[in-house]
Amino acid sequence: MSRGKVAVEHSLKDVSKMLRDNGYDVVNLGNWQQTVDCVVITGLDENIMGIEDKSITGAPVISARGLTTMEVFHEVNERLTPYNHSQTPRVRD
Repeated sequence: MSRGKVAVEHSLKDVSKMLRDNGYDVVNLGNWQQTVDCVVITGLDENIMGIEDKSITGAPVISARGLTTMEVFHEVNERLTPYNHSQTPRVRD
């Protein structure tokens, strides 16, 4: 069972992998034309895109700029899970 659908910018492969390994349905932000629960961007072009601190179709946007993969996972988890925010993510090689 999916914990939520997350659109992730293509270059954030480690983030995509960690989210998938922990039950999230991950789609590529570039090909995304469906309803998602959350969006993760690199943050490098957020001002150009005009989405800094905004949401896309009601989905929160998380900038990965300056964050580790683990920190991005926790940001997504906090926004999409109403409880158990201290969950330790599953990390696979």
